[in-house]
Amino acid sequence: MGWWQVGADTLADSRFVVSPLAEAVAGLLVLERATAAHPGERAWLESRLPAYRRWKAGHPVSALVIGAALAPRWIADFLVPAPVPAPPGQAPPSFADELARVRATPPGRARADLAEAAGRGPLPAALDRDDLAERAADAVEWVWTHTVLPDWPRRRRLLEADVVARSAQLGRGGWAEAVNGMRPGVRWLGGSRLQINTHDHPPRELGVAQLLFVPVTPYQSWVCWDIPRRYGLVYPCSGALTEAGSRPVPAALGALIGPARAAVLLLLASPLSTTQLVALTGQGLGSVGRHLRVLLDAGLVRRRRAGRSVLYFRTEAGDVLAGCGD
Repeated sequence: MGWWQVGADTLADSRFVVSPLAEAVAGLLVLERATAAHPGERAWLESRLPAYRRWKAGHPVSALVIGAALAPRWIADFLVPAPVPAPPGQAPPSFADELARVRATPPGRARADLAEAAGRGPLPAALDRDDLAERAADAVEWVWTHTVLPDWPRRRRLLEADVVARSAQLGRGGWAEAVNGMRPGVRWLGGSRLQINTHDHPPRELGVAQLLFVPVTPYQSWVCWDIPRRYGLVYPCSGALTEAGSRPVPAALGALIGPARAAVLLLLASPLSTTQLVALTGQGLGSVGRHLRVLLDAGLVRRRRAGRSVLYFRTEAGDVLAGCGD
């Protein structure tokens, strides 16, 4: 198995971050491999795959580069740089900021990374060129513009809610509770060891590097790094959050209790905190609080304390009203 030795200083500086570039690359992986992990992802794939294939047909060099970069064995490192968190008080890097790092990859490194992804074998003659990073970036930009950006506000709320949930788990039970089950093969081994996959790779000492955890909404995962400064673990956002965040409010329920309050009730199939509900719904803290008070008074939800958080969840009556008791 592959694992990282994570020192106390690295753990102290670890954090969860949202990366628009990682979200776009995850979508590119789903499109390139044409496989979906669940019905919601399958619907997304089927609606966008024809346009992606048309784009590839019109950009054969980019298609060839992406095919090599996203090899089953390994993703070319230059395509998935470790995110650079924003300093406190500053806006996080935009998609354009992150993509610029991909485009700036030196030609020699891009060729070496593609060869590594392909299993150290020789690259096709068509890839003996200096614009490999540019062509790969073009593909990622197309995926972002045509498949991610229109839905980015909702996706960002899902990712932020996952970060809130993982941070709460970290506060309650330490790193073991926060990372176990994050993605297949990932678990906290104890002794400052983080298992990152089940492959037979030698362990890696991270030293004083920053460790980043990056959620994405597609069911994709990988590791990334900017040695020796930072290492990243990209993992799929909680499935419960993804499914809940994409469920539309039934018209009848919205007419009965109001669409905003109905959205809160639908999300509470799984216990969530007020902060998570704010992130998922896009509503203000005061609005979510008022909806919860009404739902509590009506006996549609209950609450319980978990560490320093208060979690809300539906009662049987709430399930019936939400249509889950049919």
